[in-house]
Amino acid sequence: MTRRILFSWFYFVPIIIFIGFIYFLHLGYYSFEGWLLTGFFISVAIAFRSSPILKGFSYTLVILAAVSLAMYFPAYFQKLGDFKLSSLILPLLQIIMFGMGTELSIKDFGNVLKKPKGIIIGILCHYTIMPVLGFTLASIFRFPKEIAAGIILVGCCPSGLASNVMSFLARANLALSISVTAVSTLLAPFLTPMLMRLLGGEFIEIHFWAMVWDIMKIVILPITAGLVFHYVVRGRFSFIDKALPKISMAGIALIIVVITAAGRDSLLQVGLKLILVTFIQNLTGYFLGYWSGRLFRMNEKDCRTISLEVGMQNGGLASGIALTMGKLATVGLAPAVFGPTMNITGSSLATWWHKKL
Repeated sequence: MTRRILFSWFYFVPIIIFIGFIYFLHLGYYSFEGWLLTGFFISVAIAFRSSPILKGFSYTLVILAAVSLAMYFPAYFQKLGDFKLSSLILPLLQIIMFGMGTELSIKDFGNVLKKPKGIIIGILCHYTIMPVLGFTLASIFRFPKEIAAGIILVGCCPSGLASNVMSFLARANLALSISVTAVSTLLAPFLTPMLMRLLGGEFIEIHFWAMVWDIMKIVILPITAGLVFHYVVRGRFSFIDKALPKISMAGIALIIVVITAAGRDSLLQVGLKLILVTFIQNLTGYFLGYWSGRLFRMNEKDCRTISLEVGMQNGGLASGIALTMGKLATVGLAPAVFGPTMNITGSSLATWWHKKL
């Protein structure tokens, strides 16, 4: 009985806060709106933690709360004194990639040699479907050139750790998912700049070798260090193993918030259209990825894996590239929107698939 009352209270609080948000929105009290919208998302996240089915969405809701604050009060997420918060993005990405490296092993790469068919199909689908989708949508919706380049950049990036988590939840082929993520990430320094020059060159100037080196710094070097850590140090400092996933989650949230604050003015102009386009890009990636697997006569688990590996991108890497290009507030917008979008859709799809098998 007590648990039921507590459960009801968890869901009652967000309703009251949302009513307050609508009220102050009507009155035009700008600062109150921001705090209430943030409070609404946080209260829903807390409520969702009490439900085994919904708790997977709580992290995304916390990100939406932080993004709301960044949209209403961008100055707080641009500088701390004379220090630009955007300077944290590259180190945070390197820490996240280092964490990814610690979760990999030589065995994961050995799977490439043992069962290459699924991995080859996954890589081919990932680096053809999403880049072409990004280029097509950016052209159809006629975004400003640098924002259009950001949409294409999202499509040209490798998959990330989120796809591995969703594959696990969806009861897909986790070993295949990890292998596709690892190989697509290792190929990124060559394929991402090449695809960006080919598809994004008409929207923005692409410096091929500069982008290659940037991706090497953001991805390959930290992952290599993580692999060394996995075999040499891991297990001796167990607190690091426990802390890295939490640091990665906090890092992703901070990156999204900083990009949102930097690109707030542009986001207000194209926000709804950009959300729609990233949503279409993401869902179409799932759909085409799944049916590509069917076309190659893969089993159900493998088809689910290819779907998630195609539809989910490493938005953090795209953000880092946008920063090194000096265009965080424009090129970086699509990655910032794509991240929360794919987490919502990916967790929903994984939950649905989990129940079907």
